[in-house]
Amino acid sequence: MAKRDYYEVLGVEKSADDATIKKAYRKLAMQFHPDKNPDNKEAEEKFKEASEAYEVLSDKDKRQIYDQYGHSGLESQFGSGGFNWENFTHRGDLNDIFGDSFGSIFEHLFGGGFGGRSNRSPNRGEDLQIELSLSLKEIANGVEKTIKIGTKESCDKCNGSGSADGNTESCSQCRGTGQVRQTRQSLFGQMQTIAECPSCRGEGKIIKNKCPKCYGEGRMGKVKEINVKVPGGVEEGQMIRLRGQGNVGPRSGQRGDILVLIHEKQDDTFEREGNNIILEYPVSFSQAVLGDEIIVPTLSGSVKMKIPAGTQSGRLFRLKGQGIQGLNSYSKGDLIVRAIVVTPNKLSKEETELYSRLKEFDHKRELKPGKGFLSKLKEYFS
Repeated sequence: MAKRDYYEVLGVEKSADDATIKKAYRKLAMQFHPDKNPDNKEAEEKFKEASEAYEVLSDKDKRQIYDQYGHSGLESQFGSGGFNWENFTHRGDLNDIFGDSFGSIFEHLFGGGFGGRSNRSPNRGEDLQIELSLSLKEIANGVEKTIKIGTKESCDKCNGSGSADGNTESCSQCRGTGQVRQTRQSLFGQMQTIAECPSCRGEGKIIKNKCPKCYGEGRMGKVKEINVKVPGGVEEGQMIRLRGQGNVGPRSGQRGDILVLIHEKQDDTFEREGNNIILEYPVSFSQAVLGDEIIVPTLSGSVKMKIPAGTQSGRLFRLKGQGIQGLNSYSKGDLIVRAIVVTPNKLSKEETELYSRLKEFDHKRELKPGKGFLSKLKEYFS
């Protein structure tokens, strides 16, 4: 079954602001909350669907990608398997909706991977962010880059355990479970939640004799190389998530991710318009009047292009498939060539005489204003 449009799921317009989106999600979350709909699988699915839509539309970067490329564009954010609840980044925004019971709600619906402990290490490593600047040619078809980055890796003295002698003790507060049970008041009344043990931070064990090299943390700083595969068609400000390549967690905890922020370098020759690229090409008076064949640069080499006789300055020519590959697509944009008739500013005596003779013919022509280049360009892309 195809995914529904996220705006349709929340019942908001595409122009909706953050406050409207949050208000719409709050309404749906209250309506389909599992406590209000016990054993109702349909309500549970609608609650999950609304939560996924909120995650995307409440995030500026994800929303921009979704608006441009739809659900397929989010694969670079969520991976080919689609959205999962470890991708949820707005937990803090929703505490005012569900109070302290928020984590237990999602643990009930989606398993321990979101708010619980069963599928996710309590001492998960930090996510790291790096910036990657790419040329237009690299963006056109995708590229693979090798980058050096500082990370935290397992301590080689204690093998990541954090213990100098390898011994640990069971936490007395949680009795080794890493969790404590709490009763708190929420919007729906008194609710019992399971939280991370504050004494052992969810690990269930205490280290008495800490490693002298890493001071019990089980990790040390290190510079390593990573490979980043950038798909064709990415844009300025988009993120690529490298799962499990960030910092290792304390005492052999789960690794975080690396977020690669894409920057697009300004190109000296081309301008980008979506997946199309624009090139201004100088044409002489004689070429414009009589026509000619020119050699046009592209992102992958050069191609021949005919200039027909009588070409006006600003005329647009489209070269199919010479643009940028679409994100998560095999299709390519086009190269739009704008012919610019160049007026010579230094003339020899012979040239001056020839242009003086041509001027006599110009007096016989009626010249009238027409649409400007920007209007023609808009028509071209419409």
